[in-house]
Amino acid sequence: MRLRHVVVTAVARDDLQDGGSGHFAATVRAIRVAVPEASVEVLTPDFKGEERSLDAVLSAGPDVFNHNLETVPRLSCLVRPQASYERSLDVLRRARAWRPSVVVKSGIMVGLGETPPEVRAAMDDLRATGCDVLTIGQYLQPTRAHLPVVEYVSPARFVEYATLGRTLGFRHVAAGPFVRSSYQAEESFTASDHVQQTSVSE
Repeated sequence: MRLRHVVVTAVARDDLQDGGSGHFAATVRAIRVAVPEASVEVLTPDFKGEERSLDAVLSAGPDVFNHNLETVPRLSCLVRPQASYERSLDVLRRARAWRPSVVVKSGIMVGLGETPPEVRAAMDDLRATGCDVLTIGQYLQPTRAHLPVVEYVSPARFVEYATLGRTLGFRHVAAGPFVRSSYQAEESFTASDHVQQTSVSE
């Protein structure tokens, strides 16, 4: 398949004792054997804060560790009832401390009713963990059972968020209505190795 950058992700596997961390680790190692020249990114759940599970994934040696913060503190319990804002920050901190060479990445959704100052505070929190790369995208309601969209954020606001992220010290920021966790994943990994970069999706 001539893969150059591989993103490995999965739904939360709370049914498994290790939260699926063993599967993540085994997949990373298998990719290293099959495509040794490819860079590997993992997008993981929080493993309920279990350090052994997180360490198992990091020990497999991914180039990028991605775990999404998703939203601002005020909305976190509403948006992520099974997760925790602080626990997600702890996961990112541990990833940074465990393997300093790994690119630490996270993402948030906007349009759920958050305010620009709350987004700024969440970005500050992410930078404090040592997070390198940030994605910011528009929340869309998957089904009527999910939370409604409160706001369709303007392109100008996304530009402001991207510029702010660069000012705060993120190595790369991708912000735009269609941006998701793995948006231009290879480009963001490559950019994170160099000077600070900002990309805005129309």
